[in-house]
Amino acid sequence: MKSRLPFEFAALSGQPVWRTAKSASGHAQTQVVRREPGGTRQVRLRLIGQMSAQSTQGEVELPRVRKTRALLAIMALADGKPVLRERIAGLLWSTREREQARASLRQCVHELQEFCQTNGLARLRTGRQHLVLDLDKVWSDVVAINTATSGQGDLLDLVQGELLEELAGLDEAFDAWITSEARRLREAAVSLAGMVLDRQSEPEAVIAAARRLVSFAPTNETGWQRLIQAHLACGERAAAMEALDRCTRALANSGNRSPSAETHALLDNSVQAAPRVSMQSSSAATVHVSPPRRHSAGVCLGVSVFRTSDPADADTVGVELAEEIATAMSRVRWLNLIAPRSMTGVSHDAGDQSERWRALEVDFLLDGAIQRRRKPAGGDELRVTVRLLDMRAGGEMLWSQRFERAADDVLTLQDDIAAATAAQADPYILLQESRRAAQRSVEHASALDLMLRAVPAIFRLVEPDYRQAGDWLERAAEMAPDNAAILGWYACWHLFLVGQSFAEHPADAMRRAGQLAQRAVALDPGCARALSIAAHVNSFLLHKDIGETVALHERALALNPNLPFAWAVSCLTLAYAGRHDEAVLHGERARALSPFDPHSFFFDSALIVPCLARQEFERAVTLGRRSLALNPYMMGTMKGLLSALGHLGRWDEAVELRTKMQRQVPGFCLADAMERSALRRTQDRAIYAEGLKLAGLT
Repeated sequence: MKSRLPFEFAALSGQPVWRTAKSASGHAQTQVVRREPGGTRQVRLRLIGQMSAQSTQGEVELPRVRKTRALLAIMALADGKPVLRERIAGLLWSTREREQARASLRQCVHELQEFCQTNGLARLRTGRQHLVLDLDKVWSDVVAINTATSGQGDLLDLVQGELLEELAGLDEAFDAWITSEARRLREAAVSLAGMVLDRQSEPEAVIAAARRLVSFAPTNETGWQRLIQAHLACGERAAAMEALDRCTRALANSGNRSPSAETHALLDNSVQAAPRVSMQSSSAATVHVSPPRRHSAGVCLGVSVFRTSDPADADTVGVELAEEIATAMSRVRWLNLIAPRSMTGVSHDAGDQSERWRALEVDFLLDGAIQRRRKPAGGDELRVTVRLLDMRAGGEMLWSQRFERAADDVLTLQDDIAAATAAQADPYILLQESRRAAQRSVEHASALDLMLRAVPAIFRLVEPDYRQAGDWLERAAEMAPDNAAILGWYACWHLFLVGQSFAEHPADAMRRAGQLAQRAVALDPGCARALSIAAHVNSFLLHKDIGETVALHERALALNPNLPFAWAVSCLTLAYAGRHDEAVLHGERARALSPFDPHSFFFDSALIVPCLARQEFERAVTLGRRSLALNPYMMGTMKGLLSALGHLGRWDEAVELRTKMQRQVPGFCLADAMERSALRRTQDRAIYAEGLKLAGLT
């Protein structure tokens, strides 16, 4: 496969990459390493089609052994993250004995290190449990596509041929891995094609972009709609009819589906029913790009281009910031998103509720304003205000935040605002929708309504509301057995059912939690929340291999680095594994992303575990008190706080707390606490148990 892109082009997203490194004092510290767009790489690695490598000097000879090339592919697709040795051995030598597989892996590692050294790449870093390949000097087509932004549509030219086609047949487990990675690549290509389409306004450009989207996703009806309406805008009715016919065949082949009435209406009455694609200039005042209609089920969120005080910022900072926020919000799987480019020309009509605005059917809107001002000391400063509006409540403002940054670091500004917005807007939308669902009749509720009713009750942790939430989720799961979000929340309900000592049969509840979490991940392996819940179930309830569980958390955070819940539960798993410095960083990241999160009590509760193990008892007490102030019923918080109080000799507080715990869970004792503890290291369990004993728990 020949690329049409020059070697110097590095398709990098500019998003921050979180890495953990040792400080001078020996403590782990999280660093943000920015990958700037356009940087050069010493080796260009192609994994789509025939695997090959190229440097500035020409073709690079890949390792001779196929499994060494497979190891290189695995490490490249890990994108600089650690990969478990056991995981690699299981992929490449799944039928061999463990020691024989590890010996074969060591030989491949040696060959890959020679390859890196020969080509001037960073040495493959090896540890007892993990391998890490530093990709600072390596560009990979798959990673580039997975991290592409809407302005990098040329990368779609690379999606030709099968992923790692020459390595098929190495091992059944490896073939299954290739299939999974190929699915992820296809999803990324579809997402990129959709973003490219959203950027287009001229009919000719819309036609080209829509054709590309439906070539990757023939059942994407939005792509067909945009293609049909663009042909109509050009006066090409015959081409529009042909597109409708191809759409009909594609949907029929995918499972006897038919185009929606809305798609047919584009041709039935093209003058009135077809959304307009302006052939004028692309300014906000003249372009009327009709957005895709929202799905029949779910919540629709629009992200508008930000208003700017300086006209020079309108087509740069205003657009780019909105796109970064839209990209971050797109990882929230339960929301349907209308991207900024599709909102151009109508989003700022929201205040007067114009007909064009109401036609969007947007439930919530993220918008904002950017002001540029000169600092007294010199240089410009940008002040950005972001708002979340409930459009079904007449534009009621649910959340807002203001950011101020130097104008010479716009990329960092965009990253910070996008991360904070995605982390904080999601729970506010969830709570608002939960309130609406609670006002509707349960008898006629949809599966989504039942899930939305249940989520607040899960976090209240109070019976009998908690039992009622379980009933709603059970019914929702029956109505929508293939909805990953519902199954994930139902697994989470079982998780707290055991943690709160509500379960009459804990073993059955733990087994059911595992089944639900596994099913949710299988249905949507790209859902970060489902992955996080599955990983937490594995570590907290099922006590599965901690290394595999950590790897699940790493994948979840890679999918959505702006999900505070994912950082909080990964904090717990790292603490269970004895990696307390990293655990603290993850817990602090959860709170930093969403400091006023409605569920921030859970973030503080998670942080207590590594703080106890590090014998930071005063901090554990502070966290425990703050957590209980927001939710006084969480048993995990109370147990950690009680142990810290015992170590500090605060008997009066300990007696009061112990009495409350035993009133909430009659007969609760030291044996119960230790049986439920997921701490793996003997020394950590000893610190925890000693504090509970000192606090009077027997």
